[in-house]
Amino acid sequence: MANRTDPLARSVHGTNPQNLIEKIVRSKIYQTTYWKGECFGLTAETLVDKAMELDHTGGTHGGNRRPTPFLCLALKMLQIQPDKDIVVEFIKNEDYKYVRVLGAFYLRLTGTIADVYQYLEPLYNDYRKIRQKLNDGKFTLTHVDEFIDELLTKDYCCDTALPRIQKRWVLEASGTLEPRRSALEDDFEEEEEDKEDGQPMDVDEPNTREKEHHRGRSPAKERDRERDRDRKHERHHRERDHDRDRDYDRDHGRGRDRDRDRGRERDRERDRDRDRHRIRDDDYSRDRDRERDGRERERRDRDRGRHRSRSRSRDRRDRDREDGEHRRRRGRGSGSPRGPAEDDGLREDPKKRKEKKEKKGGGNGPDPNDPEIIAMNKLRASMGMGPLK
Repeated sequence: MANRTDPLARSVHGTNPQNLIEKIVRSKIYQTTYWKGECFGLTAETLVDKAMELDHTGGTHGGNRRPTPFLCLALKMLQIQPDKDIVVEFIKNEDYKYVRVLGAFYLRLTGTIADVYQYLEPLYNDYRKIRQKLNDGKFTLTHVDEFIDELLTKDYCCDTALPRIQKRWVLEASGTLEPRRSALEDDFEEEEEDKEDGQPMDVDEPNTREKEHHRGRSPAKERDRERDRDRKHERHHRERDHDRDRDYDRDHGRGRDRDRDRGRERDRERDRDRDRHRIRDDDYSRDRDRERDGRERERRDRDRGRHRSRSRSRDRRDRDREDGEHRRRRGRGSGSPRGPAEDDGLREDPKKRKEKKEKKGGGNGPDPNDPEIIAMNKLRASMGMGPLK
C-alpha cells in the first residue's frame, strides 16, 4: 500500500508516474531504510521539510547501487504528484538550492516541453555550488547551472532516463517559444550605445587672446571664418556618420556570419542527433532480434527435449513389450511335458487315433467265457436286453 501511486494522480506521458523511474532502481528505493522511515506518509506540505534537509544530489552509488535520498524524494513526488504551483515554488526558492534542484528534476520528468524551457532556463543564472555523489560513492563539486544544463541536454541524469524533448530552435521556428534572451544582452546594448553616443570632436576655436587680436577685423572676414567653421562641423559630422554606418555594416556582417555559424552548428547537432537516434534504433532492433532468436532457440530446445522424452518412453514401452513376449515364449516352451514325438502324435488325423484306441480296446476286452459275464448275459436276456459287448 505504501508503494502505490495516489489514486487521484494523473498519468504522465501515457504511463504511471512512478514508471518514469526504472524498475530496478525503483525496487532498490523501496528496500532502503530512508524510504521506509523518512518517506512514509509524506504529503506535499511535509515533503518540503525533507527537501530542506538534503545536502547532496545523485542517483545510485556503491556496489549494490544504493539510491540517494535525493532520488527517494523524487520518487515520492512522482507517487503523490503535487500541484504545479508547488513545483514552481520549489524552483523559485532561492534560499535552499537543493529544493530548487529537486523541483527542477521533477519538472523535467513530468512537465511539458514549454514548461521545461520556461522554468528551467532562468536557472542558468544560478551559479551556486552543490555536491553530487558519484557512482563510486565519492562526492564531487558542481553548480546549479551545470545541473540544469545536464537536464536540458542529456538523456540520463541521476541514473534516470529523461523523457525526450525537442530542440529549442525547433520550438522557436514553430512559434512555441520566443528566442532566448541572455541576461548579458542588456550590458552589451548599453556598451554599444555608449560607443555610439561618444563625445563629438572638439573644433579648434581661437582663444581669448586671438579674439582680442582679431576683434578689429572686418565683418566680411568674420563671415568667411564662420562659414569655414560651419563647413568643418559639417565635415566632422559627415565623417562621424560614415564611421557609424561602417561600424554598423561591420557589426551586421558579423551578426550574419554568427547566424550562419549558428545555423551550421544547428545542422551539425541535428545530424548528430539523427545519427544517435539511428544507432539507438539499430541497437534496439539488434536486441529485439537477439531476444527473438533466444526465444526460438529455447522453444526448439524444449521441443527437442519433449520429443526425446517421448521417444525414450516409446522405446521403453517397446522394450517392455518385447521382454514380456520373450518371457511368455520361454514359459510356454519350458512348461510343456510332451516331447517331440508326442507333439507329432497330436498332429495325427483324429480317425487314426480312434482306430488305435479301438485296437487297444480289442486286445484288452472282457473274456466271453467268464462265468460272471455269462451270468450277466443271461440276466440281460431274461429282461429282454442284448448281451454285453
